[in-house]
Parts: sequence; structure tokens; C-alpha cells
Amino acid sequence: MEKQKIFIGNDHGGYTLKVALVKYLHLKGYEVVDFGCPSTDIVRYPYYAAKVATAVLSTEQSKGILLCSTGIGMSIIANKYKGIRAALCYSSYQAKMTAAHNHSNILCLGGQCVGLFEAQDMLDLWLTTPYEGGRHDISLGLIQAAEQVNFSNEQWLPDENE
Repeated sequence: MEKQKIFIGNDHGGYTLKVALVKYLHLKGYEVVDFGCPSTDIVRYPYYAAKVATAVLSTEQSKGILLCSTGIGMSIIANKYKGIRAALCYSSYQAKMTAAHNHSNILCLGGQCVGLFEAQDMLDLWLTTPYEGGRHDISLGLIQAAEQVNFSNEQWLPDENE
């Protein structure tokens, strides 16, 4: 079975963890495309998130990883892209659940908040846990409905009775 293509991006705060995760993913047989900054020199994270988000959206069956100091900024900007479901995770359980229930396509991690072994475990679970579908498709459908309206200069107001 061919492994998914993984796009990875980072700013200065995620650089050290990114280097280690790229090596780890290569050892696991994944094709990794590195869009991240090449050092700990200060850069602006939205540029790197944009590269990863657009690559994930234009490449079938791919996933993305974004790293900054906390993962928060990366998750905020990534979720501004229609079709992206970026999940900020700090535990293996969260990584597994976002794959199974949210069908997330980008995993955001805090390079200064998560240790290497925990990050590796989160990646393994996130990349190998299948999306469950079923009842979770209802929520994903609502997210898509919100995107259709919110990205059209209107405001989506959910009807909780649907």
C-alpha cells in the first residue's frame, strides 16, 4: 500500500521538532514535502501554513503537518482555507480522535509544547487511524455547509433543529 504524501511546514518555533519528524516520517516510508523555514531565525508562520494548506487541498489523499511554538497560530490560519480541517493536538488521544471523528487533514503541533516521542506517537495514530464516517458525516456536512456560506461573504447561522 502506497503511503500518503505529507506536506510539512513550520516557523522558527517548530523548526527543531520539524527536523526530527521529517526524519521519522522518512523512516516510516512516507513521502514528505518540506515547506517549512530552514532554521530558527524568526519568520511569519502564516506564509508556511498557506503553502501546506494549498498543497493539501490540491493533492488527493495527502495530509499536512504544521508546527509553530504552540501550534495555535498555525491552526488558526490553516482553518481559514475552505476544505481544511486543521486540528491542534497535545495528546495521542486527541490525534486519534481527530482522525476518526473529524477526518482532519492537517495536524498542528506546538514545537515548544510537545516532546518528540509524544509527537511521534500522535503522528502514528493520526496517520493510521481511519475516519469512522457514519454519524460523523453529519457534523462534517454541517462544517461544509458553514464553509459554503461563510466563504461567500454571507454568515452561516446554524439551525439547531435540523
